[in-house]
Amino acid sequence: MREIKIREYDLPDARLLRDDIRGVHWLVWYPSVLCVVVGQSGKLERSILLDAVIRDGLPVYRRPSGGEAVLLSPDTLVISAIITETDFRSPLIYFRIFNQLVKESLESLGIHRLEYRGISDIAIGEKKILGSAIYRTQRKIFYHAVLNVAMPNSAIAAYLSHPQKEPDYRRGRPHDQFVTSLHAEGYLLDRKVVGKTMASYLIEAGLRNEGDTADAVSPSAI
Repeated sequence: MREIKIREYDLPDARLLRDDIRGVHWLVWYPSVLCVVVGQSGKLERSILLDAVIRDGLPVYRRPSGGEAVLLSPDTLVISAIITETDFRSPLIYFRIFNQLVKESLESLGIHRLEYRGISDIAIGEKKILGSAIYRTQRKIFYHAVLNVAMPNSAIAAYLSHPQKEPDYRRGRPHDQFVTSLHAEGYLLDRKVVGKTMASYLIEAGLRNEGDTADAVSPSAI
């Protein structure tokens, strides 16, 4: 079996980790390809289905933040932000601040029954729609979240193992019973509409955009 080469984390939001970034910045983007991102300390053999990932040639990245492995695709919206402060508070506070903006954005699109679940998830009812993670250094808090707009659960189950740690509300459910998408819940929204709405809420919150286009969505979303 061929070995998997773990790639340096150079996805679009890696730019937020530059040393010259000051204040609060954000980026909303869609990945251009299907790929796997594992947490900082995640073990490949426990996090992903190695044979399937190798067989299908999926790129694998290791992100600086913790948490379980995630599958990204052109049907998942990534919301990333960086904060530089001198007096950091509990990470739970930052999860709450950013996830509240995400929740309000989705509610403005007519999406109902959104709830905070676990430490940093947003769910529709009992099913996870978004997961988020935080990476903290002495000077920065890096938040990034993945919103499942239209990626089928079958893709997640095909490449990711059952997580080693799970929130209480998962109750041992496999991916296809625990995760959902906006489309699976009947919200057949265009990807660009979701991205632009999310960007608008972040602009209103006073965060500085690090995107490359006027609507603040990365070119990979276009």
